[in-house]
Amino acid sequence: RQYQARIFGQKKDEESAGGNRAGAGGKKASAAQLRIQKDINELNLPKTCEISFPDDDDLLNFRLIISPDEGFYKGGKFVFSFKVGQGYPHDPPKVKCETMVYHPNIDLEGNVCLNILREDWKPVLTINSIIYGLQYLFLEPNPEDPLNKEAAEVLQTNRRLFEQNVHRSLRGGYVGATYFERCLK
Repeated sequence: RQYQARIFGQKKDEESAGGNRAGAGGKKASAAQLRIQKDINELNLPKTCEISFPDDDDLLNFRLIISPDEGFYKGGKFVFSFKVGQGYPHDPPKVKCETMVYHPNIDLEGNVCLNILREDWKPVLTINSIIYGLQYLFLEPNPEDPLNKEAAEVLQTNRRLFEQNVHRSLRGGYVGATYFERCLK
């Protein structure tokens, strides 16, 4: 909730300055900056998610932490980085999973397979839409559209083994030849 107070305070500063908050050198805020400001002001985060800004003056780069409270990944803590480009909202943000996870839709490099981050992106979608999409991937992994084909195959053929592999990866350990750092809350 700390980000809301800062942003609302920023709005008052803008109004009293008579317009858009000027960046360094007195430039007007870009369309992407204005839109991300609006998206963040209107965020309605699920209770399992929190957002943080490493640099308070840079709303285009932030982190999302998802801590699922049900499903295969219950008890885990997963960090995503968001990089919002100047083409936003016409181009989707770049989203990476910084936590190595055994998941059919997230590869070991942190690339995320979520339709609204690719072919189904529309400018009407918001950061909130992406957050709910990412949260849904942890509740309902989709083996039909995998980035980690091995995890998808195990999910389709042996749910019990998939669940054991997820739990082993959350606790920290090897799944096959891949070592996963502990990521339990």
